Amino acid sequence: MAFTCATGKNRASGKHRRPGRFERTTARAAGVAALTATGVIGTLAAPALAAEPAAEQTSLIPVITIDNSIADQIADQAAAQEEAAQEAAALKKAAEEAARKKAAEKAKQEREAKERAAREAERKRLLSYVAPITGSYVSTGYLAGGAVWSSGSHTGIDFHAASGTSVHAVASGTVVEAGWGGSYGNQIVIKMNDGTYTQYGHLSSIGVSVGQSVTPGQQIGLSGATGNVTGPHLHFEARTSPEYGSDIDPVAYLRSHGVNI
Repeated sequence: MAFTCATGKNRASGKHRRPGRFERTTARAAGVAALTATGVIGTLAAPALAAEPAAEQTSLIPVITIDNSIADQIADQAAAQEEAAQEAAALKKAAEEAARKKAAEKAKQEREAKERAAREAERKRLLSYVAPITGSYVSTGYLAGGAVWSSGSHTGIDFHAASGTSVHAVASGTVVEAGWGGSYGNQIVIKMNDGTYTQYGHLSSIGVSVGQSVTPGQQIGLSGATGNVTGPHLHFEARTSPEYGSDIDPVAYLRSHGVNI
């Protein structure tokens, strides 16, 4: 007996069959998973995404699917974020460099200001005058009369000082005499920078030599009682030349340079 097949439409063969919904969903999900793993997917507009049927309809976990245009948008977004990050880093670096330069310039200006102030202070110090003995007083005045002076009067002033008291140069100058001076005993004569001369007599010790430069307040020797004296003290003269007899009033001389004695 011959058998015949039932008539009706045959199902399409495997190679012509359209991919099923499960296959399409799986392929699109793989693309989404790859993009999500790289951190590219951010917030996208809802209309750009197409969702597959709900889980209760397909018995499958819902998967978000995207097409090529959305992938391109995500790539552009990632590139823009990278470019913005690079620009922000460059701006931060430039700001830090500007701050460093500003701080360096400020430090330089402060250093230069301190150096200028120090130079000005030193200039003023070198131009200043001081008393030859600190904290002393005049025990015998200028032009005082008496037989003890060969000229008949005192050609300088005497500062009260015990033997060994520090004697200072009254201002900047150059030593022109340093040694024994007859009735003056051990003496020092200094040519001051203003062209005048000062003399320091009856010293017990001399601490400078001829040709040496001195500055205001510099110790040049120690007071004593050498030469023609009756006791230890400092004999101080102001002169217009290094020679004896060119004396001027020492008190007026010192006061004219700001020394209060």
